[in-house]
Amino acid sequence: MQTLIARACILLALTALTACVPTEPARAPLQHYAADDLPSPEQAADNFISVARKMEPQIEAECYARTRGRNCDYQIVVDDSPTTDPNAYQTIDRAGRPVVAFNLALIASARNVDELAFVMGHEAAHHIAGHLQSKEQNAMAGAMIFGALAAATGADNGVVSQVQNIGAQVGSRTYSKDYELQADRLGTIITWNAGYDPLRGAQFFERIPDPGNVFLGTHPANGKRMETVQRTVADLRAGRV
Repeated sequence: MQTLIARACILLALTALTACVPTEPARAPLQHYAADDLPSPEQAADNFISVARKMEPQIEAECYARTRGRNCDYQIVVDDSPTTDPNAYQTIDRAGRPVVAFNLALIASARNVDELAFVMGHEAAHHIAGHLQSKEQNAMAGAMIFGALAAATGADNGVVSQVQNIGAQVGSRTYSKDYELQADRLGTIITWNAGYDPLRGAQFFERIPDPGNVFLGTHPANGKRMETVQRTVADLRAGRV
């Protein structure tokens, strides 16, 4: 293939992204990140491809072992949108297959294969744990509760609809921090089992803005996430996982 074609495509996109970065600075840039620490576009492309090839079978094996009836045929893809904010996410395609997507900025900014593997394991863990479905259910519940309360006060249909939207947002975020920590733990296990170092990989948290302990925030504080990874690695070393 495909590996050579994929490498060429990623390399071309990374080179173009690097050229564009000075004219479009990131809104939430990585912190304390010396330019000399960044891999070259060639190394970044090779790192991503090698990690994806090694992580995908491990992710799928964990999915089959931990779920029943869930689609575990993962796709690991590159989101080539031009944004300069590093990002990765998990979604489901039209055929029901789980997708883990990395944007070019994250591929370019990861210092090593362990960081790529940890982020990949974290995003894959969301599907294994059923977090997307849980968020949808929480959003529906929030919309129903808020809508019913608004209707009980005599609000018209327009107001009820607006309140339902607010309820859906609140509902979807209610357990969001818990889901992130669960994905950090399972992602650590997947990363470890694939032969990468999750402690080294989780150092990515040290360079991204800390969301702190914001009410109804989507992500927990970086320190709490690091503690989760450290505790999980200690459990792995002690044979408790």
